[in-house]
Amino acid sequence: ATGAGIGMFLAIIGLREMGWIQDDGATLVNLATTESFGYDHGAVISMVALVAITVMMAKGIKGAIIYGILGASLYGWAVGAYDPYNDFAAGGAGWGSSTAEWPEMGEIVGFVGLPEESMGAAFNALGDVGDDLAGFMLVMIAFLFVDIFDTAGTLYSVGRQAGDLDEDGNLIDSEEAFMSDAAATIVGAALGTSTTTTYIESAAGVEEGGRTGLTAVVVGILMLSGLFLSGLFQAIPTFAMACALVVIGAMMMKQATEINWDDKEVVLPAFLTMVLMPFTYSIADGIAWGVISYVLIKIGMGKFEEPGPIMYGIAIFMTMFYLGPGDMSTFGWIFDKVL
Repeated sequence: ATGAGIGMFLAIIGLREMGWIQDDGATLVNLATTESFGYDHGAVISMVALVAITVMMAKGIKGAIIYGILGASLYGWAVGAYDPYNDFAAGGAGWGSSTAEWPEMGEIVGFVGLPEESMGAAFNALGDVGDDLAGFMLVMIAFLFVDIFDTAGTLYSVGRQAGDLDEDGNLIDSEEAFMSDAAATIVGAALGTSTTTTYIESAAGVEEGGRTGLTAVVVGILMLSGLFLSGLFQAIPTFAMACALVVIGAMMMKQATEINWDDKEVVLPAFLTMVLMPFTYSIADGIAWGVISYVLIKIGMGKFEEPGPIMYGIAIFMTMFYLGPGDMSTFGWIFDKVL
């Protein structure tokens, strides 16, 4: 359910960035206004790229995702395509230009610079912890909770997709994977970047055949090149990149077939895990309420021993994180009283 939920999460992100869905005050989400779609609209270009990627993958062509992104980018640049996700006036995020534009030759190569304002800021802020210890504890627990469960869900789902599970269904070499993720999180925070952690987009590498650490090394080197080719990468239209998320989301939905849908005790937790990820825009929220509902159902069935102490502990911890007196979580209420 976690893998399938993450697939749905990727899909809703991808469809939003492709320009095919939009927020709606009445229904929360709705189909975008398709009447205005034309040959130079990013939504049309990305859908053609999505179909082309799928055809190439079905034919066993390696690099299908890259070819699709490259083709959509080149065409988008040539016609000056409209990028709906970046049109802030139309409700988009507005992170970049609303029109696909060729990268300027003089801007393709150049050092993007280091995060001067945030580098080392975590250490500088330690002296202020005592001024609001309760607030610091809440922030720390929130980050701890999200990072752990996002990482666990991602590692297990990608590992399952890659076939890296043992006969008992456990992730092979999971301790090394978690230690690597934890080390990256600490170093990244110290250097002032956003959380450096395991990302579900790694599923794209798995679909292309990546199964070893060499894949990660190559990707890491290519990511480093972004420090010096930022102009090129920033010019790639959002709609061109987004189609990759949708196709990977579709591939990950196959994990839902491994759920025993005839087991009424499992159906609701599995379903909540899947649908809450895209509906709440959070992998951690989906896992949390899947676990909580699972434990509650087992208690209701009188099967007190089945969840086990670890599942009970996780369920209690996550319930305290989400629920509490008034508008506070239980942790917030405790810290407010004690600290």
